[in-house]
Amino acid sequence: MMRRMSLFPRRGTALGNLGLTEEEIRDEVENDTYELVSEFVKLPTRARIQAIRALPMSFYEKRNIRSRVISVKLSKKHILPTCCTDCNQQVSLFFRRFGAGLATARQRLVIWQDTLKEIGGRFGTSVVSYFHFLKWLLMFNVFSLLINFCFITIPQIVHLPNITHPISFRGLELLTGVGYFNQTVFFYGGYDGSAIETQPFYNMQLAYFFTIAAYLVLCGISLIYSMARSFRSNFVLMSDPTYGGAWRLLCSWDFSVVNEKAIQNHKNNLGVQLKESLSERLQRKAVVSVSVRLQQLSLQLLAWLLSLGLALGSCAAIYFLQLNQIQLVSIVSGFENVVAEASTLLVPVVVSLINLVVPLLYSLINKMEQYTNPRTNVYVIILRNVLLKMSILGILCYYWLNEVPITISCWESFVGQSVYRLVVVDFIFCLFGSFFGEFLRNVIGTKCIQSLGVPEFDIATNVLNLIYAQTLAWIGIYFAPLLPVIQVIKFFIIFYLKRASLSMNCQPPKRTGRAAQMQTVYIALLFFPSFVGALSMVAYTVWSLKPSELCGPFQGLGTPFQAIHSWMGTVHNIPGSQWAWWIFEHVLKNELFFYLITLIVLIFTYFVWQVTQGRKQLIQILREQIVNEGKDKAFLLNKLQGVQKQSKAAMTFSPQGRRGSAAYLGAGQEYPLDRAPVHHRELTETTFFNQNWMNTFPLDM
Repeated sequence: MMRRMSLFPRRGTALGNLGLTEEEIRDEVENDTYELVSEFVKLPTRARIQAIRALPMSFYEKRNIRSRVISVKLSKKHILPTCCTDCNQQVSLFFRRFGAGLATARQRLVIWQDTLKEIGGRFGTSVVSYFHFLKWLLMFNVFSLLINFCFITIPQIVHLPNITHPISFRGLELLTGVGYFNQTVFFYGGYDGSAIETQPFYNMQLAYFFTIAAYLVLCGISLIYSMARSFRSNFVLMSDPTYGGAWRLLCSWDFSVVNEKAIQNHKNNLGVQLKESLSERLQRKAVVSVSVRLQQLSLQLLAWLLSLGLALGSCAAIYFLQLNQIQLVSIVSGFENVVAEASTLLVPVVVSLINLVVPLLYSLINKMEQYTNPRTNVYVIILRNVLLKMSILGILCYYWLNEVPITISCWESFVGQSVYRLVVVDFIFCLFGSFFGEFLRNVIGTKCIQSLGVPEFDIATNVLNLIYAQTLAWIGIYFAPLLPVIQVIKFFIIFYLKRASLSMNCQPPKRTGRAAQMQTVYIALLFFPSFVGALSMVAYTVWSLKPSELCGPFQGLGTPFQAIHSWMGTVHNIPGSQWAWWIFEHVLKNELFFYLITLIVLIFTYFVWQVTQGRKQLIQILREQIVNEGKDKAFLLNKLQGVQKQSKAAMTFSPQGRRGSAAYLGAGQEYPLDRAPVHHRELTETTFFNQNWMNTFPLDM
């Protein structure tokens, strides 16, 4: 096929210069096509299909060759009919069509596939990355709901839930989680630790422990894999200076965008990114005076002190509010006072208000810091918001694990109800934020104060809200096994709400930065401190805290982990299972084992980091070699140009050369290329070369 493609003349080239006529070229191409068809006829069906697909031809040419191959095979069938061969081909064709149908059906079953394509086509990849992140978190909660419902809830429902005082449903429980929901299988207190007498024997304690543990382990593995893959593709391969220069200019266009307004926004965004890249490059070379630098550091230090002060003040207010509210717990536990039950919503409302108002104050503080690098500015805002949200969750977890167990009889259900209220109130504030923050802002910007314009879709804030919501789900998974039900409903509604708000009220952000790298940052924040913090809380609860005496599957035990001790004692009595007991007793119960595992992980992480740094240095060396090769070529081309100029000057003063040129020019003719004098050919083939061509490339390529 490469020989066939090389036979076609280039545009503007005479056929005579190739030594072949047009008919000879067509005959040669036809012979090659015939040989190609003959080779394809001999191949098996699957190999022939793959070979035709791999041809460097247009679709029309591939279809022509495929038709010729089929016609040749059909003609051979009429000559030598073979029933087995025909049956084999029909069966193969059926399975190929069946596989293609299954692939199409699987694509149709992928949730929101067409919707995500539509969003990406209208608003670009930076906006659609938020919806992909939302879909990814939804899959986490769907998986958690399935395994919890199948291995924990269904066996308990069949065995009858642990209900002692049934309460009538009043409606307020949908917001508070207490009352009717208190002793249902939604929370920890609705499960019983007694074994279910079935064949085979079903231990509810082991099912509860291993189901939660398996879900958290799989979440951790998925997060680590996603974070490593995203970091490799978005930071290691795109962190070089070329990514900000020629790569961004030539290879960063988003071809999924089809909307005219989105295309214009994408063009403007590309221009802003190029300006930011050049600005960062100039800032690295800029010399800042000591006084200006000290002024900037003073402002940044003051801004950080104010930000940390706001976060600490918010945490202190929430903690003391929780201490005062503990007095209402005894009243609420009676489920008779509706006002006292409604007062439990005070803490979630205050937390949601803090998460709404304090980030706005952070934005005002950020304006006085004067960060010259836009990306640094974005990272600082994200870091402050994450510190605020995680500090609030940290102080809540401290209160739940230290104050609640000594005052509440069934404290696990109380913690589950508190997390439930936080999730519900956060969802309500999300709905209000989409209405007041986006809809009313759009009305004001388009009807009243048109200078404000249409609001931009704040990707960073919306993603941080998703991370906060998922952190609550991970914290509450042990205390409310069916909390993923609320999360699934919440994420479904948020998806369609944000989609509608984006279409009617918002426009794509004008300055998205490096969207792929920001997505890596979001996954890293979801892993640490979100997932790691939630996992630490659940692990501390299982290994250190004493469970409630009156409710839950682990009632009567010193710690929930003692259920594993009892089970391993049973396993130890089984013949041939002493090795499992030895591993549990000398490895899993030994703190040194976990220290060694942590040390190995740290060493492996450091080794991978060193390998990554070595590869980056190797890539930098190869780039420098490419630059040196370009400089060598520039030097040689300059020398060649100088030699050509000298030859031109020498031939200009040659009498024979002037007479020959005058004779042809006087006759109004031009030299044929193969009969022209040497000096004329040299002048014709002179290469005009820009000596400053290296200056047109980015400075650090």
